Amino acid sequence: MLDMKRYRTVNAYYRELFGEKILKLPIDAGFDCPNRDGAVAHGGCTFCTVSGSGDAIVAPEAPIREQFYKEIDFMHRKWPDVEKYLVYFQNFINTHEKLEVIRERYEQAINEPGVVGINIGTRPDCMPDDVIAYLAELSERMHVTVELGLQTTYEDTSRLINRAHSYELYVETVKRIRKQAPRVEIVSHLINGLPEETREMMIENVRRCVTDNDIHGIKLHLLHLMTNTRMQRDYHEGRLQLLSQEEYIQIICDQLEIIPEHMVIHRITGDAPRDMLIGPMWSLKKWEVLNAIDKEMERRGSRK
Repeated sequence: MLDMKRYRTVNAYYRELFGEKILKLPIDAGFDCPNRDGAVAHGGCTFCTVSGSGDAIVAPEAPIREQFYKEIDFMHRKWPDVEKYLVYFQNFINTHEKLEVIRERYEQAINEPGVVGINIGTRPDCMPDDVIAYLAELSERMHVTVELGLQTTYEDTSRLINRAHSYELYVETVKRIRKQAPRVEIVSHLINGLPEETREMMIENVRRCVTDNDIHGIKLHLLHLMTNTRMQRDYHEGRLQLLSQEEYIQIICDQLEIIPEHMVIHRITGDAPRDMLIGPMWSLKKWEVLNAIDKEMERRGSRK
């Protein structure tokens, strides 16, 4: 497994921050996406499933408070003694609503016993000033992280995947959050293996993220090709080649070597439901992949 002495992993960071293990509880708060409802585009990103990346949520149809306790019950099967929680509004875009709606939904979960923070999955085009002001207020009460989806810094790729926002907007949004809500942590989210991106482009995505932007952490995902997505058609028509395990390991190690030591690495692979995954199937062997990354970093003699 990854050596915490050489990687600033999110688990190590949270243990340092809170003094003990934390459980991150994914919640479906019922938000939509501007890339689906016509606010900026239709159809969503081509890789996105109908759940908006919330396929692992235990009870997405339940009320928010009920979801909270069902997630705790589920996770306590493995970690029965953990008593501190991060509420993770994960799927779709969790700032894509009027402020009063956002506030009402957030408060349903973050006031429950044991909650020490909130993680918010969103996009750079859904961060108006009033929402940032609310997050600044929340950051005085608890730990607040904005997971700001970027996926790629290349405009051609953005068009291919129907992302419907620019890298320039992302940079501007990071600056606004840093200025208006300095206690809020920002995590950049990138995907490796998007259509027509080379190894060099994927490395450059990370370089731009960590040098152009004042961010606290980075989340790197392998592209999972899922059933019932628009990208499935691209794959079957030969316009998308999935990365091999060895290719992915080399790319991740190249990326890790340019991430500053102070930056928290929230993820270097991802999870996907087996029954929905078209490929790469090797990604289901998560610990095998993580161990292979660690071994390659050792072989390179990297400081990471």
